[in-house]
Amino acid sequence: MTAQYVATFHTHLAALRSCRALKGAGHEEARMAPVPRSLSSSCGTCVFYRAETPLHSLLDRDLEAVYRQEEGGFAPVYRGSE
Repeated sequence: MTAQYVATFHTHLAALRSCRALKGAGHEEARMAPVPRSLSSSCGTCVFYRAETPLHSLLDRDLEAVYRQEEGGFAPVYRGSE
């Protein structure tokens, strides 16, 4: 079963690279967007995507965190390196 994820990053370039990597791996619905107010991010840009797992291995090394979208908010599922 797929879930909706949102990945936040320390830089805008990391978000762009991650979105391209996800699309290149067949996740064509991946899209960049402003970070939701309930989450914090250094650059203000995030990537929304659908997958069965968080796919953090496809995301840029400047990954801040990955959250699973749930009814009523977001649940953290992965923390990148600080």
